Amino acid sequence: MRIEARPRAKVNLALAVTGRRPDGYHELASVFLRVGLSDHLVVRPAEPPHALDRLTVSGAVDAPLEGNIVLRAVGLLRAEAGVPLPPLELELEKRIPIAAGLGGGSADAAASLRLAAEIWGVGLSPERERALALALGADVPFFMGDHAAALVQGIGEVLEPLPAVRGGMGLLVVTPSVRLSTPEAFRSYDGLAAPESGAAETVADLATCLRDGLDGSDLVSWSERLVTANDLWPAALAIEPGLSRIRTDLDDRLERRVLMTGSGATLVGLYASGHDAAEAGQRLIAALPESLIGSSIAACDPAGPDPSWRYP
Repeated sequence: MRIEARPRAKVNLALAVTGRRPDGYHELASVFLRVGLSDHLVVRPAEPPHALDRLTVSGAVDAPLEGNIVLRAVGLLRAEAGVPLPPLELELEKRIPIAAGLGGGSADAAASLRLAAEIWGVGLSPERERALALALGADVPFFMGDHAAALVQGIGEVLEPLPAVRGGMGLLVVTPSVRLSTPEAFRSYDGLAAPESGAAETVADLATCLRDGLDGSDLVSWSERLVTANDLWPAALAIEPGLSRIRTDLDDRLERRVLMTGSGATLVGLYASGHDAAEAGQRLIAALPESLIGSSIAACDPAGPDPSWRYP
């Protein structure tokens, strides 16, 4: 038996830090949009003599194996089942940039839970499935469902699916060579006296517009407002001051404002179509500014599962 999945990334169109719990976890409000930039995961029963779950990773030479969230997901499901289960062989091809604010690891974890449960025949109630997902990370509950978009609140446990953007759209996803870990970004956030950004209001307003029906061109018109609607931008900038130059260069070359997704450092330009995003990417690399050397760039739409164009 061999089953596979194409876990897709997400972008945070807006992200507000709304509080901090006594246990130290930050509460958020964010609009997630799933995008057509995906990894490839294959799961099968392991062949003897392997007695343990085994993961191989390709496509990203620096993707960690020890403590990898895919193995943690499988181990968590095994413990939940409470009965002996045969070992699994997992093959993960990484195409979503790592530590980039795109949720690639969380998408992979959700896919691992689903595929392992199918192979093992483990049935979970919706409540237990949500609990396991949340134990793996705040973004994982979103990826457990096939949601085009969602309003995500709390520490990821409050999730309202939202309608897809109507009529199609495009995104130019630019991941600089710098890496930003989510825990590091929140530590940086805690050390800053960040001014009131209005991000929470933008999250609420955007969610309302998506509920009412929003097309791609309408969403592009939100770009100017979304630029200031990520409360983790000052924290990311404190860690990597060079992000300011990267963002300015992108704004200038793309002739539009770009937003940061998640804890960074990926920056996203919104377009009315995937074709427009691809053309913008090609113009960008034709005269690539020095600040973007080493970046990965992809033009995609919300469906995918692969970009229509990518560089390199």
